[in-house]
Amino acid sequence: MRLREVLLAACLLCGVMSQTSPAQQAASAPAVAAPAEPHPAAAAPPAGGTVYNVEVIVFRTTAALGSPENWAAEAAQAPAVPVAADGETGTVSEAPAPAPGSRFVRELTAADFQLGDIEGRLKSSGTYVPVAHVGWSQTASPWGSKESMSLRQLGFDDPQLNGTVTLERGQFLHLGFALGLQVANPPAGLGAPPNTTFVLNDTHRVKFYERNFFDSPAFGVIALVSPALSARRPGR
Repeated sequence: MRLREVLLAACLLCGVMSQTSPAQQAASAPAVAAPAEPHPAAAAPPAGGTVYNVEVIVFRTTAALGSPENWAAEAAQAPAVPVAADGETGTVSEAPAPAPGSRFVRELTAADFQLGDIEGRLKSSGTYVPVAHVGWSQTASPWGSKESMSLRQLGFDDPQLNGTVTLERGQFLHLGFALGLQVANPPAGLGAPPNTTFVLNDTHRVKFYERNFFDSPAFGVIALVSPALSARRPGR
C-alpha cells in the first residue's frame, strides 16, 4: 500500500492536496555579496514581487508501507532538482516572464505555523515520526528555471535529511522536492539495510491554504503555501 493511501485512510490530512495558483515573480534586487553563513540573512522583498510563505513537515514511517525495491540504485539515480510537473506550456501568456531568481526572504517562526495539528497527529499515530517542521518566506522563480534552494538555506538542520526545494511560477504555482533521507533502521518490510538513503522526488501544482502531500515508500512531506501578506488560515 502506498504511503499516500495509508495517510488518507488515517485521516491525517484534512484537505485534498494540490493544484493551481497564479503569481508574479520579484524584480531583480541590487547585487550584494553572498553571506558567508549557510542560512542567508533575511532580505526585504523586491518592489512589486510576490512573496509566499511555505511551511513543510517531513516525516518518516515506522512500518513498511511500500514494497522492497533496489534502494541503492534509486538513491544513486536521484536528480538534484525535482522532476517537472504536468500542466505547463513553458510560457506565461497573461504577463511577461519575470526575471529568474527565487529569493529567500525570512524564516517563519513557530507562531506563523499552520500545520501544528497535523504534526500532533503524526506524533500520536505510532506509525509516523516527524523529522522536520520548517517554514520560510520566498519569491518564486519562473517555470522551468530549475532554481532550487538547499534545505540548509531554508533552515533544515537534520544531518540525515538533504536535498532541495523548488518554487516556480508559470501559468500555475508549483512546489517541488528532491530529497534524500538516511534512515538508520528502516522498517523490515522494505528490505533495506541499515542507513539506507531513501529518495523523494516530486513536483505539484499547489493551491493556496491547502495541504499538499508528497510521498515515497519510506517518508513523506506535507506542505502548505500561502501569500505572505495574507493571514487567512486553511479552511477560512
